[in-house]
Amino acid sequence: MKGTREDIRIYEPYMIRAIQLAERARGKTSPNPIVGAVVVRNGMVVGEGYHEQAGGPHAELVALRQAGELARGATLVVTLEPCNHYGRTPPCTEVISHSGVSKVVIGIIDPNPLNVVSGISRLKDAGIEVDIGLLAERIAKQNEVFLKHITTGRPFVLVKVAMSLDGRIAEREGVRTKFTCWESAEEIHRLRSEYDAILVGVGTVKVDDPLLTARPSAELFKNPVRVIVDAGAEISPESKIVQTANEVRTLITVTEGADAQRVKALRRTGAEVLEVAGDRDLVDLGNVLDQLAGLGITSVMVEGGRRIISSFVRERLVDKFIFFTCPRLVGGQGLGLIDESLTSMAELDITAVRRLGEDLEIEAYPQQLSEETG
Repeated sequence: MKGTREDIRIYEPYMIRAIQLAERARGKTSPNPIVGAVVVRNGMVVGEGYHEQAGGPHAELVALRQAGELARGATLVVTLEPCNHYGRTPPCTEVISHSGVSKVVIGIIDPNPLNVVSGISRLKDAGIEVDIGLLAERIAKQNEVFLKHITTGRPFVLVKVAMSLDGRIAEREGVRTKFTCWESAEEIHRLRSEYDAILVGVGTVKVDDPLLTARPSAELFKNPVRVIVDAGAEISPESKIVQTANEVRTLITVTEGADAQRVKALRRTGAEVLEVAGDRDLVDLGNVLDQLAGLGITSVMVEGGRRIISSFVRERLVDKFIFFTCPRLVGGQGLGLIDESLTSMAELDITAVRRLGEDLEIEAYPQQLSEETG
């Protein structure tokens, strides 16, 4: 018999623990979600675990192995509906059904077409009581990248902006300007390591000549795939990006009109060149995202300049913003974040603000996306 909402709340502390466990794997499980699980018996945790990396044991299996015979008659608390299909690992529902647990409390349903609701049905068929929806909103946000990709087929897009308090991203056009304190810079590198890819336009490469890696070290952070939007293959062979293309996977997106000799030269450096829809001056960013998804990329962090960010905003391709705002005023000579191509107001929902050193970090979501999805 399905428990009441009051009954399910007694498992809230254990679901919070499962969420905390899942968080340990952030940036390490793509294209899979991050998942945590806890086995509870007579009010005590007898097993816990999380999905550490794609291809590795799922959270439920880790927790049940730790619990052993103590799982019989216990409750399994898990953030995401257990899988019911064969992938790199056997179905978790099979393991759970033979573990002896009497109840499973699930945070959110898995929208994967291979699994949706079938995991729950399999557990119920095995005589296991199932409750769904505990801390669902919190868990959905934790897995926003996975949920966007699995339901739309496109990568989740984060736009990161470093700017002055009066909304300027550079002192003047074409001038490299640093707007982040040490603490913000450290957070940006951590964010890079959580995303599959980092994307900029060729203009940013020309001005900043960045590496676009996650530092301080590969041991602490993984490097994202570097994606350069460059319709005409104009990126300099001497840029840091091209010079390190053999060390860090680098994708350069060009259009049919790009110079064939420059494209050939780029390929010789170790960079991968993708031909995408668009013309000599303008790349179809939707097509870029589709092609990245085809390469297994589920999340993209956009760090581009004004033109790229304006295009993503104008075409409503942004899922989330993070603004790093420093306590400086640049004034009218400064370069604004959005260009004149945006002709209608873009409304944002600010969901979090925190202090990082002398800066403010602001998390926000486009309103039209939040309204459409929820």
